[in-house]
Amino acid sequence: MTDPTSGREAKARRTHASLLAAAAAVFVEEGVHAPIRDIASRAAIGVGTVYRHFPNRAELVVAVYRHQLEECAALAPDLLAKGTAPSAALEQWIDAFVEFLVTKHGLGMALQSEDPSLQSLHTLMLDKLVPACASLVEAGVAADEIDPRLTAHKLMRAVGNLCILGPGYDRTDATEMVSRLLAGCRRTV
Repeated sequence: MTDPTSGREAKARRTHASLLAAAAAVFVEEGVHAPIRDIASRAAIGVGTVYRHFPNRAELVVAVYRHQLEECAALAPDLLAKGTAPSAALEQWIDAFVEFLVTKHGLGMALQSEDPSLQSLHTLMLDKLVPACASLVEAGVAADEIDPRLTAHKLMRAVGNLCILGPGYDRTDATEMVSRLLAGCRRTV
């Protein structure tokens, strides 16, 4: 005999995952202040279901970005475990970080929000991503591929600044400039 609660729990997990994916897609298209009904529609659930999972918008925004930050952070050890050269692993990870930054145009607004429930996003970003980047920088330094004066925090801050899009400066420009930055981080002999 199957346990009916396990079926309900599995359905709740699927709904939760679907809701996070839908919210992420809507945030990319419309920003973090998109109507909840748009997110519910994308997830094929009712608005009430959204609020059962996330009682307020801030909790939903934090959950979406937490999930995406965790995916980005997990990429660093995966790249090193594959045996990718440290400088190439750093470049691949930074590419993923750039993709995250330029596609999440609502993140900047959320990070600068006065809403205390969104204040944790900046700390979360630092707590998850700086150590991931640091592991790649350290591996690159140990392999004598990366300049030992480079720190993960400074690199990420520079990349973040290069990813601020605006008139006359688009995603392609940001990607090119980040590539130039990374070239300057390589150890020169």
